[in-house]
Amino acid sequence: MPESGARARETISEEAMLIRLAQSEQMREFFIRMWIQNPALAAQGGDRVNGLIAQLMPASQEPDTRYPEPETRNPQSGVSLVELVMFIVIISIAVTGVLLVMNTTTAHSADPLIRKQALAIAESLLEEVELMPFTFCDPNDANAASAVSPASCTAGLSQDVITGPTPATETRYSATDPFDNVADFSNFNMAPIADITGAAVAGLGNYAARVDIVRAGIALLGAPDDGAALRITVTVTGPGNTAVVLDGYRARYTPNNLP
Repeated sequence: MPESGARARETISEEAMLIRLAQSEQMREFFIRMWIQNPALAAQGGDRVNGLIAQLMPASQEPDTRYPEPETRNPQSGVSLVELVMFIVIISIAVTGVLLVMNTTTAHSADPLIRKQALAIAESLLEEVELMPFTFCDPNDANAASAVSPASCTAGLSQDVITGPTPATETRYSATDPFDNVADFSNFNMAPIADITGAAVAGLGNYAARVDIVRAGIALLGAPDDGAALRITVTVTGPGNTAVVLDGYRARYTPNNLP
């Protein structure tokens, strides 16, 4: 009886050994197929897996050259001090540039509004000048309705003068003796901006305007009398060195048309 039991145990041990050998052979075939089909995937298993594949690989088995093995790399973690310093320097330069652009944009964000306001002032003043009469004589002159040239005017009341108002007592803001001719606005300055009564316009205290007038009859009309037309230049300045310049022309087409 003991003899038969020993034989039975020996038979079981042999069967177990054969099963283990079969399992080992299956594992060997699995690793070999995996290495042939995708060596890059097998390489991710590390040196231990690669060594096991090398042991299981028959000497006659050649790797598939269609899938070259990846280069061996030395893993590195973290950054060096030099790399960290270079990173800080590069980021600092980039941030500085961005901040400069933002600062410039913010500083000039109001420029369009300032320029638009200056343009509105210039257009308004130019229109005011162009709508004035352009006669030979001052409208208060008794000869104004019949004068045929500046020489027909009373002395001191000819509107051929473009150095200032005629007579000199006229002002833009006077209710009794106001500007009444285009030439009266020559060399006119306004700072701050005011309405026709002389009251300063709210919010325009930092703006200034100037009117310059020159004769342009020959250049504009080809007329023999250069005073037959005037070029009106309105210059408006505002905050931030803003400047707007507008030009307009006015011809003396109704020399006796009094207001």
